[in-house]
Amino acid sequence: MEPTRRLLLLDSASLYFRAFFGVPDRRSPAGVPINAVTGFLDMIATLVDREKPTDLVCCWDNDWRPAFRVDAIPSYKSHRLTEGSDVQEESPDNLTPQVPVIRDVLAAIGLCRLGIDGYEADDVIGTLVQTHLGRMPVDVVTGDRDLFQLVDDAQDVRVLYTAKGGVRQPDLINQSFLQQAYGVGTGAGYADMAVLRGDTSDGLPGVPGVGEKTAAQLIARYGDLAGLRAAIDSGDPEIKGARRAKLEASAAYLDVAPGVVNVVRDIVLPADIDTGLPKQVADPERLDALIEEFAIGSSVARVTKALGLDD
Repeated sequence: MEPTRRLLLLDSASLYFRAFFGVPDRRSPAGVPINAVTGFLDMIATLVDREKPTDLVCCWDNDWRPAFRVDAIPSYKSHRLTEGSDVQEESPDNLTPQVPVIRDVLAAIGLCRLGIDGYEADDVIGTLVQTHLGRMPVDVVTGDRDLFQLVDDAQDVRVLYTAKGGVRQPDLINQSFLQQAYGVGTGAGYADMAVLRGDTSDGLPGVPGVGEKTAAQLIARYGDLAGLRAAIDSGDPEIKGARRAKLEASAAYLDVAPGVVNVVRDIVLPADIDTGLPKQVADPERLDALIEEFAIGSSVARVTKALGLDD
C-alpha cells in the first residue's frame, strides 16, 4: 500500500544560513569550508527521518530581490546590498563557495531543487503550496515569518518554524498558533498584519505608529486590509485622530505593499518537475567524487539512509 503523500518544502537559504552560523567551522582536504554543506544535509536527514514525507523540494532564491518588489518599494532589502553593488546580497565569504557544493550534492543524490528566475524561494514555495492544495498535506520549513501567510488548517498547510529550536525542535505554526501569538486567525490575516506592521529586516516601512498589536487589532476588527481601507475611506468614526492621519498618509504605501509582502502563487513551473523522493541515487559517480573532494561522507550517508537509498 502506497503511503499517504505529504510534501515538505524547504526554504533552502534560510536553512543553510542557519547551518553556516550554527555548525562549527569545518574544511575539506583542500581547505574549502563545508560547515553549511554538512549542516544543511544533516537538516534534510533529520526532517526526512522525522516527518516521513513522500515528496520534497529544496526551494531556491534565483532572485533574492526581485525587480517587481523593488519597483514597488525601492527600500526592499536594500540594506542587505553589498557595498557598491546593486545585485549582490551580503553573504559571509566562507558561505559563498559552499552554495554550489550544496547544489551539486542535491543533484547527485536526486533531490528536487527548484528556483525560478525573477522570483524568491518564498514565491516558489507559495506556488507549490497552491499547486498541491487538496492533493496532499504540505509542511513548509523555514526560519522566516513571512511564510506564516501560507498557513491554512482547512487545506492542511503548516509551517515548521526553525528560528528558535532549529529543525530538531521547530515551532509548529497553524491557525491556532497565529491566533494565540499574533491575534490573527488566518495566514491571510497574518500577511495583512505584516503589511501594516512593516518589517525592518526586509526594508518595509509599515504604517508609522502601527505596531504588531495595533495592526492585529485593526485586521481583527475590519476583517482584512481591504476592509480597513474601506472603513478609512468611508470616514468610520472609530478610526480617528493621529491613527487616521497616519493611515491616510500611508495610502501610497498601502497601495503597493501587499504586492511585496504577499508571496506569488501562480508562477509557471517546469512541466517536468518531479517532487517525489528519489528511489535511487541519481548520479553515484558524481556523488562519490563530491564525497571524496569535500569529505562530506557522513552527512551524505545520513541523507541517503533517511531516504532509504542505502539498502
